[in-house]
Amino acid sequence: MLETSARLLRLLSLLQTPRDWTGTELADRLDVSPRTIRNDVERLRTLGYPVLATRGNVGGYRLGAGAELPPLLLDDEEAVAVALSLRTATSGAIEGVEETSQRALAKLEQVLPHRLRRQVNALHSQTVAVPRYGNTPTADPELLAALALTCRDHETIRFDYETHREESSRRRVEPYRLANWGRRWYLVAYDLDKDDWRTFRADRMGPPRQPAGPKFRPRPLPQEDLAAYVAGRVSAAAWRHRAQVKVHAPATEVVARTNPAVGVVTAIDDHTCLLDTGSDTMASLAVHIGLLGYDFEVRNPPELRTHLKELAERYQRATTL
Repeated sequence: MLETSARLLRLLSLLQTPRDWTGTELADRLDVSPRTIRNDVERLRTLGYPVLATRGNVGGYRLGAGAELPPLLLDDEEAVAVALSLRTATSGAIEGVEETSQRALAKLEQVLPHRLRRQVNALHSQTVAVPRYGNTPTADPELLAALALTCRDHETIRFDYETHREESSRRRVEPYRLANWGRRWYLVAYDLDKDDWRTFRADRMGPPRQPAGPKFRPRPLPQEDLAAYVAGRVSAAAWRHRAQVKVHAPATEVVARTNPAVGVVTAIDDHTCLLDTGSDTMASLAVHIGLLGYDFEVRNPPELRTHLKELAERYQRATTL
């Protein structure tokens, strides 16, 4: 039989799993009587752990949310995962959490067993972090939290927004989801004034105006794979050059060789499809299309045809030297 302190830790570990435990189940797991379980539950409550109990055939014990954060128990894999997540958070994708993450990581590493601390340090020392170039914007955690609540509660919101052309506008939207793309956060929402779906960069948004607007009935999302939808919208918004290319291959094969950030593929027939794509430069646009490995015809723009002709002449000269 376990000693009282060790038994309490084992009991707490069981109660942290997302399920209800009957007193009999806990007693069997810990090899004690149901009365001992009841006494141990009271000890945990005295220590600040909100152990909830329900009666009946399907009742049992579970750990609920409390007013204060009591100590948590983590197994080895959970501890390593949390430590690595905290190290990632210190890179600053969300504004203001770097220092907090460092403090939490220091506390966790201080109590990690030596074998786990070695794992975490090895992963950290052998991993290269991609640096932030320029003034990469970060998201305000308070704004993200406020937006998440309005998404959950289906509340219409109003806010000021600055476009990539630095034009200010006031928006009235139905918020649906938050999405993270690289180091930026986006709100997927239905713009009531534009009568269409939009993605808004969180770092360009002002705080939602109070009070929040009326609740709305959720609409069907613009795309089942919302992550792919955001990837496509975000990439398209950054393109300087757009192109439409007829590809001599089935749409399914072209889709398999691209991703939502590259563009939209639409089937023309069983053997051809239309690729609506774009890029920052004509050179990279030509490379992306060429890497598909299929014959294609440029529908627009004319500048892409001109660039491809120049490339063809350059490659022809390279083979005759």
